Amino acid sequence: MGRNRNVPGLRKRAGIWHIEKQILGQKICESTGTGDLEAAQLILARRIEEIRQSKLFGVRPKRLFRDAATHFLLENMHLASIGDYAMHLKKLDPYIGDLPLESIHMGTLQTFIKDRKKEGIKSKSINLALSVVRRILNLAARLWRDDHGFTWLETPPLIQMLPLTDARKPYPLSWEEQSTLFRALPDHLARMCLFKVNTGCRELEVCQMKWEWEIRVPELNTSVFIIPGNQVKNREDRLVVLNRVARSVVEQVRGSHPEFVFTYRGKPLQNINSSAWRRGRKQVGLKHVRVHDLKHTFGRRLRAAGVPVETRKVLLGHRNGDITTHYSAPELEEVLEAANKVCIGQSGKTPALVILNSKTGTR
Repeated sequence: MGRNRNVPGLRKRAGIWHIEKQILGQKICESTGTGDLEAAQLILARRIEEIRQSKLFGVRPKRLFRDAATHFLLENMHLASIGDYAMHLKKLDPYIGDLPLESIHMGTLQTFIKDRKKEGIKSKSINLALSVVRRILNLAARLWRDDHGFTWLETPPLIQMLPLTDARKPYPLSWEEQSTLFRALPDHLARMCLFKVNTGCRELEVCQMKWEWEIRVPELNTSVFIIPGNQVKNREDRLVVLNRVARSVVEQVRGSHPEFVFTYRGKPLQNINSSAWRRGRKQVGLKHVRVHDLKHTFGRRLRAAGVPVETRKVLLGHRNGDITTHYSAPELEEVLEAANKVCIGQSGKTPALVILNSKTGTR
């Protein structure tokens, strides 16, 4: 058999051609991403011309949106929302991944927008994807620079958000709906949902809740959780106050796993919105209820109980400029008292007793 032959400027490793060449004093070592020699030679020729144009004539090299998206993801792996960014970029890639950055604008995004609307995706969700595109293009034009000092993009285009004419209104659950829905869920999901509807935590915060974030408050004979800012959407440390129901849920799972509070078969869950959640809500005629509605339910019940807006902000984890780890015991007591106002349903019993224990036949 013939050996893999080397071509000037190209070397084949593990079946893929790699560029290894010095061009006008600049050393290039990068993969062509292909095992086809002819295609690799074309890529090499394009890179040589890009560098020549840049060095001799000050021409900005062309970069594909896919390259910029990959660069963005690699730079932001530490973010709690990196999974969401990756999901949006995966949806966008078939539409604009092969386009040069300067070709991205509202016109080239119209097919993506049209197709997503056909799929029944709301404008708010489409806007989240558009905002990722806008952020990447702004970074490419203002921050990212190549070896010659050129920004990746000369001028970012105006990416407009869609009007939210089809926005779905929040749907806070009644006590009866909550009880009916949670009974239809597997035990591990019922516990997570019960915790969520009594703390106002976001879905990802519940799934990633760790025991190391728990802080004892002996003055109040309780504990709270402090979620680090890098795990929170607004990047601020998040105080999670445990009312009587939330605390009962925590005590039920204590000792089940050394690291994570909520697990299933020894592993943490990636989300609550699983097939079991969707099957359960459909079974009881609550198909329209979203996981995020549990947070809305908590907020609505706090307001109905007369809890002041500033206290509601603390309990819901909204940005307020305060450092949540600096609350004193009296302040925590006030917030805890407010959280406990949503524990009692119309039956006079705590939802924890009514919902969770009903599965074993005890109340």
